[in-house]
Amino acid sequence: MSFLSVTDLRKSYPTPNGPVEVLRDIELHVEEGEMVAIVGASGVGKSTLLHVLGGLDGLDGGVVMVDGVGLHGLSDAGRVAFRNQRVGFVFQFHHLLPEFSALENVEMPLRIGRVSLAEGRPRAQALLERVGLAHRITHRPGTLSGGEQQRVAIARALVMRPALLLADEPTGNLDEHTAASLHSLLREMHAEHRLTSVIATHNSRLAEACDRVLRLEEGQLLPA
Repeated sequence: MSFLSVTDLRKSYPTPNGPVEVLRDIELHVEEGEMVAIVGASGVGKSTLLHVLGGLDGLDGGVVMVDGVGLHGLSDAGRVAFRNQRVGFVFQFHHLLPEFSALENVEMPLRIGRVSLAEGRPRAQALLERVGLAHRITHRPGTLSGGEQQRVAIARALVMRPALLLADEPTGNLDEHTAASLHSLLREMHAEHRLTSVIATHNSRLAEACDRVLRLEEGQLLPA
């Protein structure tokens, strides 16, 4: 079985005029260590797909298996624990907590996972150093550039040493030069941490750097 295996995935949202189907009959199989890009027009459902793959959203039908675990067969608490331990998320909008420093933001998953400060802080510091922010660890998000904020978000996504990385338009709000440096960093971290990665992106350069590219169109995944 593939590391990430999706079968007959269906997802819709209620509206006053009835349900709107966003995803239908999705089939997706991602091998361990693979880096897959999902491309498609804005509003087509790329974010919804990633949220379902990571257990952030429910589904109407189908099966999502991550490393042999049926994600939506878990209890709510079980799904939260699985996400914390096994899945790292990077969002277009970094969702850093403004009142906390870069280091404290990276440490948040460790606190949720009840990792001791003695073990967790050196891990968080090392990741911030690796993403080029050794000199910014005490700074709050409001004093960081967009690219720096996203580097903090990448460190936060990896601090629990997940097996699966889900990135939703990770360079969508960055200028071309900053986006290019983030592309390189994501690829390096994917290799160094032996991740399986699924990245939703509009950026053709980032997509082309992945092992495989799929297009989400009219609710279905197709070869790009």
